[in-house]
Amino acid sequence: MQVTVDVKGEDTHEFDLDSLSAGEATPTYADLLREVDLSPHEVSVLVDGRPVPEDQPVESEHVTVLRLIKGG
Repeated sequence: MQVTVDVKGEDTHEFDLDSLSAGEATPTYADLLREVDLSPHEVSVLVDGRPVPEDQPVESEHVTVLRLIKGG
């Protein structure tokens, strides 16, 4: 499954879940965050406008990431 990760105010990334899993369990939202070089401690992951736990398996083709901390 192709997944689009939209980091609001920044970039949009496309991932193939099959290549992320490498034959293991279904990737989680935390795995997607790792791919875009973000920590679960600095963002909220949204699916259809609602927050989802980072340890939940990815079940949506479109994910929005909101940075909670930015800049200095």
